[in-house]
Amino acid sequence: MDCTNLIEKRLDAHLETIAALRSDSALKAAVSEAVEVITACFRNGGRVYFCGNGGSAADAQHLAAEFSGRFYFDRPVLPADALHCNTSYLTAVANDYGYDRIFARLISGLGRKGDILVGISTSGNSSNIVAAFEVCRGKGVKTIAMTGADGGKMKPLSDLLINVPSTDTPRIQEAHITIGHIICEMVEKAIFGEKK
Repeated sequence: MDCTNLIEKRLDAHLETIAALRSDSALKAAVSEAVEVITACFRNGGRVYFCGNGGSAADAQHLAAEFSGRFYFDRPVLPADALHCNTSYLTAVANDYGYDRIFARLISGLGRKGDILVGISTSGNSSNIVAAFEVCRGKGVKTIAMTGADGGKMKPLSDLLINVPSTDTPRIQEAHITIGHIICEMVEKAIFGEKK
């Protein structure tokens, strides 16, 4: 089976999405603002939480690990965590309160004024992230939404929207991790200086 044609088609679609990011000045400004607010959060002793579902949960966990572990060089921990990693909590709350409440309930207990919740959803309509963003409004926890083209239901609830100009889920997810890596690099550099 010759897969070359499909491989090239998907790579072209990926490159088109990345080119659209590169030429979108509003999106680049939003990414720069995310770097500033996350840097300020860490400098002020705050924490950054991430949440998502499916592939976006994997991205949430990945980006939290880049902050709490390391990115380009050894340095102190930047306190970040993904809200879905405790499976006992996740299954208990989903069973007792409903899946829509899993992130809202946890951020209501963990989140403090000055913290940040980054919600990752290709559609922007994930009801459990929407519910968590609503909780954040009442707690003074800033929200950053990473979504696809129109931002969905998360858009009006987010303090900062990073919406990839695409409606194709795999391309949006690829862009999210690229943007996330750029943010990690810039935050690390802002706090700790250039790579040693």
